[in-house]
Amino acid sequence: MVPGTPYDSTRVDALLGEKGAVARPDGVRVWRLKNGDVEVSELREGGQLVATELRIPLSDRMDLAREVVEEGAALAAAAEVRLVDPQLGRALSANDAGAVADQFLRTARYAGEMMGVSEAVAASYAAPPEGMPTGLKVLLVIGGGFFLLYLLVDKLLSQMGG
Repeated sequence: MVPGTPYDSTRVDALLGEKGAVARPDGVRVWRLKNGDVEVSELREGGQLVATELRIPLSDRMDLAREVVEEGAALAAAAEVRLVDPQLGRALSANDAGAVADQFLRTARYAGEMMGVSEAVAASYAAPPEGMPTGLKVLLVIGGGFFLLYLLVDKLLSQMGG
């Protein structure tokens, strides 16, 4: 696609139809992928069609975000259009799946923590840390040090007295 030319969605719509995207009563199409559903709708600015928008729900599952980038890049290449991520501010290829997934997770965490978006709440909590807490480790080291000091003092006292 040449920048500055009007967006023509007919190729994208035809390819989505071939991939099994089905329309809901509200006009939004649903494209079923292996890791979840993608909502496909028209993006209009000033009443003019400027893009086809791909949306997925906010969550802590980044596998769907990666799959959307990979499948979307293949779809865009076949339709001879660009796949663009407005948050990253650049055109994407299938190789950008990791960067998009990382940004997606940051957005989901923010939405869960700051905005209370129920779908994104799981992403806002980090996995519980594995292993012993640091405070417990410090207490064990201090306790072990005192025990060794006790044994040393006891041995020295027994040698002096005996």
